[in-house]
Amino acid sequence: MSTKVSRREKIRYRIRKKISGTAKTPRLSVFRSNSDIYVQLIDDTNGTTLASASSRDKDIKAQSGTKTEKSRLVGMALAQKAIALGLTACVFDRSGYLYHGRIKSVADGAREGGLQF
Repeated sequence: MSTKVSRREKIRYRIRKKISGTAKTPRLSVFRSNSDIYVQLIDDTNGTTLASASSRDKDIKAQSGTKTEKSRLVGMALAQKAIALGLTACVFDRSGYLYHGRIKSVADGAREGGLQF
């Protein structure tokens, strides 16, 4: 019996077999809930989170707009934090979600902010 969540988890594990983040090129991991979106830059060699951003941050939550527009702001916020840490490149991990809608707008926002992947 395969539910939507378990199907996404299978896809997520398949993706994670292929990609991992390092200190120089961390993994940009995305989690999407019904109401919010969360992104992290993860160094998998040390198992640490280097930077994170979400739509629940005060400056983003105060903005008005659709969830897709806020997702773009989250991507830009994470890119600013990454550049402050001296990171310019990363590996995008869509976590089993389709590269569409909010996930795509996070990626576009991060690219606008200066991250390369």
